Amino acid sequence: MAHFSRDDEAMLQAMLRQLFQSVKEKITGAPSLECAEEILLHLEETDENFHNYEFVKYLRQYICNTLGSMIEEEMEKCTSAQNQSEEFGYDTIVQHVTKRTQESKEYKEMMHSIKDIMMVVVESMLNKFEEDETRLQERQKKIQKQKSNSYCTDNCSDSDSSFNQSYKFCQGKLQLILDQLDPGQPKEVRYEALQMLCSAPPSDVLNCENWTTLCEKLTVSLADPDPVFSDRILKFYAQTFTLSPLHMTKEIYTSLAKHLELYFLSRENHIPTLSMGIDTTNPNVTRLLKKVRLLNEYQKEAPSFWIRHPEKYMEEIVESTLSLLSVKHDQSHLVSQKTMDPIYFLALVDAKAVWFNKWMHAYYSRTVLLRLLEKKYKSLINTAVQQCVQYFELCKTMKADATLRRSKHCGNKQKNLYYSGQELQYIYFIHSMCLLGRLLIYTHGRKLFPIKLKNKKDSVSLKDLLVLFIQLIYYSPSCPKMTLATHSENYSPASMVTEVLWMLCDQKECAIECLYNSTVIEALLQPIHSLMKGTEAASHCSETALIHIADVLARIASVEEGLILLLYGENMNSSEEENSTGAHIIAQFSKKVLDGDIPIFSGSEMLPLVIGAYISVCRQIYGTCEGLQVLLPYNLHESLAKAWRKTSLLSERIPTPVEGSDSVSSVSQQSQNIMACEENLLDALLNFAATPKGLLLLQRTGAIDECVTLMFNRYAKELQISRHKKFDYEVIVTQVASTAAGAIALQSSGFINALITELWTNLECGRDDVRVTHPRSTPVDPIDRSCQKSFLALVNLLSFPAVYELVGNEELPNKAEYSLREIPTYITDIIDRLIILNSEAKIRSLFNFEQSHIFGLRDFIIDSLSVERNHVLVRINLIGGPLERTLPPRMLDKGSNPYPWPMFSSYPLPNCYLSKVTRNTDIKQDNDLSKLLLRVKIPDKQTEWIESCRRQFCKIMKTKPDTISGDALVELLENFVFHVSETSCECYFPSVDYAATDANVKNESLSSVQQLGIEMTVRYGKFLNLLKDDAENHLSLVLKHCERFLKQQQAPLKSSLHILFQTYIGHDWFVSSLFLIMLGDKEKTFQFLQQFSRLLTSAFLWLPRLHSSKYLPVDTVESGIHPIYFCSTHYVEMLLKAEVPLVFSAFLMSGFAPSQICLQWITQCFWNYLDWIEICHYIATCVFLGPDYQVYMCIAIFKHLQQDILQHTQAQDLQVFLKEEALHGFRVSDYFEYMELLEQNYRPVVLRDMRSIRGQST
Repeated sequence: MAHFSRDDEAMLQAMLRQLFQSVKEKITGAPSLECAEEILLHLEETDENFHNYEFVKYLRQYICNTLGSMIEEEMEKCTSAQNQSEEFGYDTIVQHVTKRTQESKEYKEMMHSIKDIMMVVVESMLNKFEEDETRLQERQKKIQKQKSNSYCTDNCSDSDSSFNQSYKFCQGKLQLILDQLDPGQPKEVRYEALQMLCSAPPSDVLNCENWTTLCEKLTVSLADPDPVFSDRILKFYAQTFTLSPLHMTKEIYTSLAKHLELYFLSRENHIPTLSMGIDTTNPNVTRLLKKVRLLNEYQKEAPSFWIRHPEKYMEEIVESTLSLLSVKHDQSHLVSQKTMDPIYFLALVDAKAVWFNKWMHAYYSRTVLLRLLEKKYKSLINTAVQQCVQYFELCKTMKADATLRRSKHCGNKQKNLYYSGQELQYIYFIHSMCLLGRLLIYTHGRKLFPIKLKNKKDSVSLKDLLVLFIQLIYYSPSCPKMTLATHSENYSPASMVTEVLWMLCDQKECAIECLYNSTVIEALLQPIHSLMKGTEAASHCSETALIHIADVLARIASVEEGLILLLYGENMNSSEEENSTGAHIIAQFSKKVLDGDIPIFSGSEMLPLVIGAYISVCRQIYGTCEGLQVLLPYNLHESLAKAWRKTSLLSERIPTPVEGSDSVSSVSQQSQNIMACEENLLDALLNFAATPKGLLLLQRTGAIDECVTLMFNRYAKELQISRHKKFDYEVIVTQVASTAAGAIALQSSGFINALITELWTNLECGRDDVRVTHPRSTPVDPIDRSCQKSFLALVNLLSFPAVYELVGNEELPNKAEYSLREIPTYITDIIDRLIILNSEAKIRSLFNFEQSHIFGLRDFIIDSLSVERNHVLVRINLIGGPLERTLPPRMLDKGSNPYPWPMFSSYPLPNCYLSKVTRNTDIKQDNDLSKLLLRVKIPDKQTEWIESCRRQFCKIMKTKPDTISGDALVELLENFVFHVSETSCECYFPSVDYAATDANVKNESLSSVQQLGIEMTVRYGKFLNLLKDDAENHLSLVLKHCERFLKQQQAPLKSSLHILFQTYIGHDWFVSSLFLIMLGDKEKTFQFLQQFSRLLTSAFLWLPRLHSSKYLPVDTVESGIHPIYFCSTHYVEMLLKAEVPLVFSAFLMSGFAPSQICLQWITQCFWNYLDWIEICHYIATCVFLGPDYQVYMCIAIFKHLQQDILQHTQAQDLQVFLKEEALHGFRVSDYFEYMELLEQNYRPVVLRDMRSIRGQST
């Protein structure tokens, strides 16, 4: 301070004035004092001249003189210490030096000195400011006295400083500003008036009576040739847009739009022509673009608040915009001589028409916009369509014109200063296309078509416009060889068109009207046609264009309506060639590309991307049952497997990169590309498992283990990201777990291990990523919510083939001791630790014994332990349908006697659990049944007789179904099957000689599963009064005869699957059912089975019939998948999607497959799901009417259960409900007419496929 003189003070004041003058506009434009402070604090970041200000230079020099030597010393210390490898604990030397400097004594003294100096300077400046302000007020008073009619005489105070802006902006002051803004006033006066206007509160300006006049004056002032004045007017406009209410900004916006409209209509303004292009360095062009950009910025912001104001404000804004954009100059015959219209400049600042997208988003503004377009401004739509047509014609005639190269650069961020006419035409085309694309989304927007164009004879319809867009994909210039990283920033015409088509695909109603027709699909497939035929047009279609087309086709195929169009064409009943629909063409092309049969792609770097794109389309198709049926002839699974093996070999041959070598990056990139391609091909194969028949095809490729491993790796990654994220492959997991080979693949991949570990963690440990602030509450539900997801995942996995394959030959560990840290990893471990708790060691090893044990009991079939255990024991030991058995509840009742049910701990089962329904009552035969019985005994002409018997059977089932039971049912089945098996055209399998007697098979042994099944069958038969005391031995003999009889028809097979070892591994529930129907007569039962085995129906009702059968292709037998799964349940899923779509969607949402529950129903012949009479009707219906009725029966059940299924989907326990609950209220006869209707619609397809099981081989 001792050296701070008067001259120094004056110098610093001058420096500060220069600084404040430079940032004056930024500060005065700030809405509050806090904002002004923020602007000053961040001035270095926002002002490019910051370091050129004299005050900044002064401060820098002052710091250097005071702290320079100390900083240099610290730098030398740090440098020497760094050379000695000493660590400072900071990231850089700069950080260390900065910290030491700020902590130093010199720094604190310097800051104190600067503060004292600046306080003196600022105080002096404030005193001078007040003197200047007083003189200014006196001068203004003199001016007001001279213009007594122009100033206000009220109490408004002008004595406050202009910095706090607290005065009232009155009418007289506004009039003064109006006068000073007159073009005849000196420049300084006009600048000052505009500055006063900018500093006034917007509300005061708006409330003045002369506001309208001011708007008009501002509109005129916008055309002022003085660029500085014009810029200040624009800044006032921008400030008004930011700080003012809509009714004020509306006036400002419309005045700006009106100004621009007059500007473009005036012949005095030199508006560039297309041939001249636009030079953004030209001052006139710069000012014009600033005005257009300001207009566009407000266009994009206005929709966020205009709904809160009267519609007339919004309508004025919309109409002024459309009026401006509709301005047209006299059209020259030469496009290049055309004067550019306002739309070109708007497109330049908003190429993707974001303003139009926002205006069309809300119904409030969309209605007004579309009404004005239809009634007054349709020319705007016409010119947009015209621009697209012109650009397309240009592309057709100049496919590789160098003038279009700029549109070929994807994501080119280099700043253009000059735009040529061709570039402007392209930018306007992009704007027009985006505008039209948004217009087509809405119904009233589509009603604006067809469009009549100048110089065009025919109108442009919606189809014409969509075809034009599609043709632009493969006619327009494309990007250079792109990578996935740059694809998202691609601004080529093809990618822009693809974005618009995607947008249309995502709107269902729009897609149906615009895209889902044969004309559009043919346009999309045209380049594929050309490539396969090798025509000249094929050479003009790039790989990039093909990828864009595939992207659109994939969107179409992902929606039901689009998929149907691709599969069957626009007219499903037309006589066009079957292989001419979109799905066939896509499959043919994909197969050719996979097999390398298209020479034009030979050696192309883009080939893996093309393959991936079209396989993605195919995946959308064959991932559905109906799509797979269409694509079956092309054996895409074989081509994919072949391509995957080839790619896998390539990945093994990639050399290991040597460190320091130039080839490291190229080898690494090559490796990544091959691995991505290999994963893509595996994923495509995996998606075959989305359907039962597709899973069979996948297993035939031998790649199921690798596919399931890929799926598990993705599951593990998703767990790392979020435990709550829905797994995309849940349905595929369920499908895979329905087969033995699939279960093995899930086990070996680690999938089952991961699920069991997660379950054990939730039950016993609790998650380690959740902070525990208090003890967990004791669960009150049988399955706690924390374990629900793990529980359902296990339920999905535990189909009979999977359970047998995984635990069928395993023994329980039953260890003497269990460590608390020992975590189960296999299904047997869960059974051992949670279900079969037969030792103190097992109980002591559980932290949460009660909850874990309840879970275990529930998991096996599926509340206090004794209640749950009692329910499970009764359920296991009691056979019967919904009316034939009574199961104890799982929860305690309210009241004095909460659980009145006796505990079942030893035989016999308490009578209260046995149903009181009347069983095996004799029913009088009526005339219709007598006729049928007579008819089946005496056949006439075989074909007519069979049809006559079927008609009579249908009649009885629909009118008097209860008569088809007991002896009458035996007689019907015996006679009908006997005569049909003698009819060659009805026989599917050849006759087999069998001569074994009871003595021959008496000593043969049955599996423990079969023996347990016999006990259950006899117990159920006696409950129904159908069997006598010796029934157990008779049924045992029947089963032994059946095993020997079927063994004669089995092929020798070597397989690692337990399910394929020797005989059928489960109990034969169909034979047990026949044994009960035949009232325990073993001779009748086996004789019937011998005759029945010749019919196709036997393959689908009698599961052991085709176990390891020589009548099936070897690869089908080796897969271990039964025709019931890959044929019957496949069609159940296909028909369910068409007939009961809500149920089909419910299964998808639950991550559960209809095929798995159907397989369970059919395998156990609906035992425990239906009452005995309904089981008889199910068997009789399939025998009389054909095996396809098995499919229709399942569809009828799902239709019956629709409401229950939807409710349990919402409760997230659909799997449990379907596996545990009986089919309450379902009767075959109630749905007979519905099943007949299904037969009429689907039999040709379903029965044909059932008949082809013997030849379904690769």
